[in-house]
Amino acid sequence: MADFIALSAIAYTWEALGLVWLVGLAFTKRTVKRQPYGTRLFHLALAAVGFTLLGSNWFDHSWLSTPLFPHDAAFGIIGLALTIAGCAFAGWARFILGRNWSGIATVKEGHELIVTGPYALTRHPIYTGLLTAAFGAAFAVMEVRCILGMVVILLALAMKMSQEEKLMMQTFPVAYSRYRERVKALVPGLL
Repeated sequence: MADFIALSAIAYTWEALGLVWLVGLAFTKRTVKRQPYGTRLFHLALAAVGFTLLGSNWFDHSWLSTPLFPHDAAFGIIGLALTIAGCAFAGWARFILGRNWSGIATVKEGHELIVTGPYALTRHPIYTGLLTAAFGAAFAVMEVRCILGMVVILLALAMKMSQEEKLMMQTFPVAYSRYRERVKALVPGLL
């Protein structure tokens, strides 16, 4: 029962973050530059595959649902805590980014380089939050598909991150270069 409650709460947490993203779409600035369509479609497809592996029950009767090792309700609670923390961090970053946000790598009209709030900790705090939340969901479930999903999600975000870095360097060559020297990409002080 505790596993079901934790897994349901994890799903609701992801849905709440998705709702924030959806509502936020209506308030973004006009896009003036974007990543190439091919890379956009590829990273979106990878992300879809990764999140499907992580959160879908489509694989319940396949080798992908093999448990990594026996676990108890504590894994669900820890996973839920990580998911909530990750989604809250990503939501905070989304809020601070404001109208500059986009679901794809873009430069907006009047784009501003945001370096405060969570952006003072990592250059890509939304991805830090998403990866933390995804790890929390994977930790709660502990199946082979979750490890595969995490790897695919990491690849998708790495692709998008490289596109964003390229656009930011083109848009803010001096300021972004200095920012990159000061602030790590995903994990404060490490990576």
